[in-house]
Amino acid sequence: MEDTHWVDRAEYPFAPHWLDTEGGRMHYVDEGSGPPVVLVHGTPTWSFLYRRLIRDLSGSYRCIAPDLPGFGLSEKPDGYGYRPADQARALSQLIEHLGLRDIALVVHDFGGPIGLSYAVEHPENVRALVLFNTWMWSLKGDRQYELGSKLLGGPVGRLLYTRLNFSPRVILRSAWAEKATLTKQVHAQYLGPFPTPRDRRSTAVYARELIGSSDWYAGLWNQRDRTAQQPALILWGEKDSAFGKQLPRWRELFPHAEVHTFPNVGHFVPEEAEGVEDLVSGFLARVSSQPEAEG
Repeated sequence: MEDTHWVDRAEYPFAPHWLDTEGGRMHYVDEGSGPPVVLVHGTPTWSFLYRRLIRDLSGSYRCIAPDLPGFGLSEKPDGYGYRPADQARALSQLIEHLGLRDIALVVHDFGGPIGLSYAVEHPENVRALVLFNTWMWSLKGDRQYELGSKLLGGPVGRLLYTRLNFSPRVILRSAWAEKATLTKQVHAQYLGPFPTPRDRRSTAVYARELIGSSDWYAGLWNQRDRTAQQPALILWGEKDSAFGKQLPRWRELFPHAEVHTFPNVGHFVPEEAEGVEDLVSGFLARVSSQPEAEG
């Protein structure tokens, strides 16, 4: 059992739920009732990232937010791959285990390809998409990503990630646009899941798989037409040095999407941007009021 003494229960008051997966015992939030909303995090975050959205939406929706294996309150077992494709299987298992139907998917960072893989495979079961700074295509050929993944996914990176807890300690802070808004209390919630080198392997794998899973990302993108007709809301931090430049491709895929950009927000939009909860709840209300498309 993971040590959870560090969890701020005032900020994160949700009852725990668990599912046994190939990646160990996976923790998830299951709050509220109504149409299901599944919120998928990236790295080095966990369901804590979505706490305000969960509190806001759970009055009208059933909010399910997993901590993917290796993150948050979930187990971090030896021998599990932690690759995006592995995590996508765990997410799909959770959705099927709970019998969720007609879902809205909310995704951020690595949660984009992980969550959207479900939308690609089961477009008939996805009602709407909410995208925070993320991607769903191969990043090969882009020097920024190739160099970063080569360095941080190699021996030096593994040392930084596992021994120095580099991902939540350094990268998270550097990707936060207004550093003053990253309080010690909030930062502690992202450091807490990774107390030992063994606990940090998932973050090191993700660094490697930014490029290492390129074929899997390309496979998703090649099936993008399966999601292109779904209503989409895009909430984008423009001061994101890692993924900020990826917005045009999303606009191309979803030409009718509702798009809101935040000029002074970095990578962690659900944390950094104001008004996110109102934008998401308004979007979901509009989608819910629309008749389902004939299939």
